[in-house]
Amino acid sequence: MSRPWLLAASLILLATGAVAAQAPPRPTPAPSPTPSPGRAAPPSVTASPDAPASPAPAPTPAPEYRLGAGDVLEVIVFGNEDLTRTTTVQTTGSISLSLLGEVPVAGLTVSEAKQKLTSLLARDFLVNPQVDVKIKEYQSQFVTVLGEVNSPGRKGLRGRTKLVDVLVDAGGFTPRASGEVSITRAEGTFEGGANVLRLRFGSASPSAIDQINMELALRSGDVITALPKFYVTVEGEVTRPGRYVLDGDLTVTGAISTAGGLTRYGKNDVQVRRVDSETGKTTIIPVRLKDVRKGKKPDLPLLPNDVVTVPRRIF
Repeated sequence: MSRPWLLAASLILLATGAVAAQAPPRPTPAPSPTPSPGRAAPPSVTASPDAPASPAPAPTPAPEYRLGAGDVLEVIVFGNEDLTRTTTVQTTGSISLSLLGEVPVAGLTVSEAKQKLTSLLARDFLVNPQVDVKIKEYQSQFVTVLGEVNSPGRKGLRGRTKLVDVLVDAGGFTPRASGEVSITRAEGTFEGGANVLRLRFGSASPSAIDQINMELALRSGDVITALPKFYVTVEGEVTRPGRYVLDGDLTVTGAISTAGGLTRYGKNDVQVRRVDSETGKTTIIPVRLKDVRKGKKPDLPLLPNDVVTVPRRIF
């Protein structure tokens, strides 16, 4: 089955597939972590074993395109070639036509503009006129695409434009992209009242949710940002010290497992060095692995650029 989101999904996989290649799979993290300050905990969902699975939410229909200044229209009056012409919506919101003069069309859909022109011609000039209106150039509504895409910049909205259309127009993600997209809405809000929506596309085959997210309807003024990959560093007495992609809710024990676990000399009292990106202040957070494994202490979720240090035991 060929659908537009498949093309964008394949572009996404080029970037997100690199995440799995850089780090081996992590084991299931230990007890549910308590979020650190500044990082919200993911919502918990409890499903009853007898309750039927909830169907995936239907995508919100894209709003119909409304004409604006700069749009180039082709107005066709069948049987009256002298009235047929290509015209541009001016800054006043009007188009100029023979017989009718200046006709306001800004804010109308194509079908509404067609109906308006038909009514005006029928009222004073023609008997049963047949009018058609087509958009030759979309020049009035735009979104902005930023971040890790191959062709960032302002992209024109063309009719019922969806997220997949804009991502394809932007050339897909770069290898540095994390697969997470942030959409900031300048006019209006998303369902639920939020102005910012974050979507993450997995590195496996597109899921039903991925498909729905790809079909998200965009509005003029939306800013789409393809977020980069973030990293943490694991150093000291681990099997494979190095820099690892911060994928999802990575915790201290998860990062150590990704780095191959402790060496025989690794100490259970580890440290997380965290630098506040706004103030530059460095904080050292002690983590006792034995307490985390026993459920006595939460497994600290990591933030971008955290450094996990595993000291060497002194015998």
